[in-house]
Amino acid sequence: MKNTRKRRGALLTLLAALPGLGLYALTTGTAEAHGAPMNPGSRTYLCWKHSLSDTGEIKPTNPACQAALDQSGATSFYNWFAVLRSDGAGRTEGYIPDGELCSGGTGGPYDFTGFNLPRTDWPFTHLTAGAEMEFRYNAWAAHPGTFRLYVTEDGYDPSQPLTWADVEDQPFMEVTDPPQEGPVGSEDGYYHWNGRLPQGKEGRHVIYMVWERSDSQETFYSCSDVSFDGGSGEVEVPGQP
Repeated sequence: MKNTRKRRGALLTLLAALPGLGLYALTTGTAEAHGAPMNPGSRTYLCWKHSLSDTGEIKPTNPACQAALDQSGATSFYNWFAVLRSDGAGRTEGYIPDGELCSGGTGGPYDFTGFNLPRTDWPFTHLTAGAEMEFRYNAWAAHPGTFRLYVTEDGYDPSQPLTWADVEDQPFMEVTDPPQEGPVGSEDGYYHWNGRLPQGKEGRHVIYMVWERSDSQETFYSCSDVSFDGGSGEVEVPGQP
């Protein structure tokens, strides 16, 4: 199993380095990694989705996604579903260092450090505080487990590195083994559940999601940039024509 995973990871890395080969097809194959938030979309998912050209190359128009590409390379985009720690065991503060929350630290299979960059121009989702919405999390590979959703404290400043002091201590939502729809190993496969967003939030925030598998220690981490401004899930990509 370990050798198979290594071969799959090496194949994805090789293909990611070859522009113009219709790399969108990577979203319909089998891979080592297992998922990321789609609604509200994570930094890695929205940057991949809104940077993928017709030829399969990564060509961001968004300045933050371009900065992430410059730092971490295209492999981190093609593997947008792979922000994981194989030994995470659900750990958060004290395990993931301050300033590295969005990359899940530096011990994962790929370099996602570019997605830690403190910026005000990441793609983000317009939401309404206290509203009920459907959350979706990509199911690149199906596994049982628990999703814990946190939100940043009032006064969060996106121009500063994200630290644990910026994140509320308790999750505003926790869901175990939600239903799944669509084919795994593709953008069309996802877990979904309905839940209520935190009350009293205004302006820019980050929803920080941790998916802890119950069948292994593997744990996934993600940052979803949002704006609590009365929206209902519209995605805005600064810099996009």
